[in-house]
Amino acid sequence: MIRSTLLVCTVAATTALTGCAGSDSHASVVRPTAGEGAAPAAPTTTSSNGAVTSAAATADGATSRAPNTMGRIPVVEYHVIGDKDTQFERTRENFRKDLELLYERGYRPVNVSQIVDKQIDLPAGMSPVAFVFDDASPSQFRYVEKNGQLEIDPTSALGIWMDFRKTHSDWANRGTFCMLSGAEAGRSLFGNKGIEGQQDAWRFKKVQFLKEQGFELCNHTLWHATLSHYSDEVVQEQIARGQMAIDSAVPGYKVRTFALPKGVWPKNRALAWAGSWKDPKSGRVISYKYDAVLEVAGGPNVSPSDPAFDPHSIDRVIVFGHALERTLDQLDKSGKRYVADGKR
Repeated sequence: MIRSTLLVCTVAATTALTGCAGSDSHASVVRPTAGEGAAPAAPTTTSSNGAVTSAAATADGATSRAPNTMGRIPVVEYHVIGDKDTQFERTRENFRKDLELLYERGYRPVNVSQIVDKQIDLPAGMSPVAFVFDDASPSQFRYVEKNGQLEIDPTSALGIWMDFRKTHSDWANRGTFCMLSGAEAGRSLFGNKGIEGQQDAWRFKKVQFLKEQGFELCNHTLWHATLSHYSDEVVQEQIARGQMAIDSAVPGYKVRTFALPKGVWPKNRALAWAGSWKDPKSGRVISYKYDAVLEVAGGPNVSPSDPAFDPHSIDRVIVFGHALERTLDQLDKSGKRYVADGKR
């Protein structure tokens, strides 16, 4: 059974630029919730102050913002998108407001793998933000069936994201989905067994759709095991079987990112990014090797150009309350905000 533990960090510590020690909590996954082709046409958008501007225009004075490729990058973490605003649930309204806030403050989405590769291809003056969605609950990606056709539920995180893109043409389909494939109550790979109306047959379709659209697929283990509680063999099985599920949906896809359940490391830390497991039924050996490992908290992460950058320990910001706004304010006030130079 999946358990959640109390997060040690306070809101302030979670958003602190220096990080947070001992953050090893995570949400339980049992609570619930189309390629990066040409961007949709979006002639205008209305900002929070009522001004109508071109959706493609750089926001918040980006052209006058000095480049700072040694600055910090917020890697924002979401779980359930629903009715409440708690540490591990964000209301649908607040999720949309988060997108608006980031856009107006001059941030644009990138995948975690782009950070690792130093391929932050944004216009000069703009800043990267990496969205990470943990646990693959239906609230993140839910289908509704209308007249025999599947449509993305507009109240799910992906539905809100896609709707936002309609009026923000330079908001790319970039985000990292860290998925479970065998969690209890069917809340894995975005829902099955009738959970929130989601059918088993839709699970692989969702994974395939995300890959086709340009989002990044990330492993989060089989069923969210607290890895420090298990032997090296079980740790590798948990990770390998999570990877197997992604490969079953999208054969040959190279999974590059792994999110630690609850932020807890295995006793042998190296097994979080590399290992193998032999399936006793088929005799097949499943190996994995990840370029990035995600912590559960810690604040904005250092730039990939910084000598302190460790791709096997990437800090994140859990978005709840006013944590996101505080984080952005701190980055601006301290001068530690990553600002693209337009050369990547």
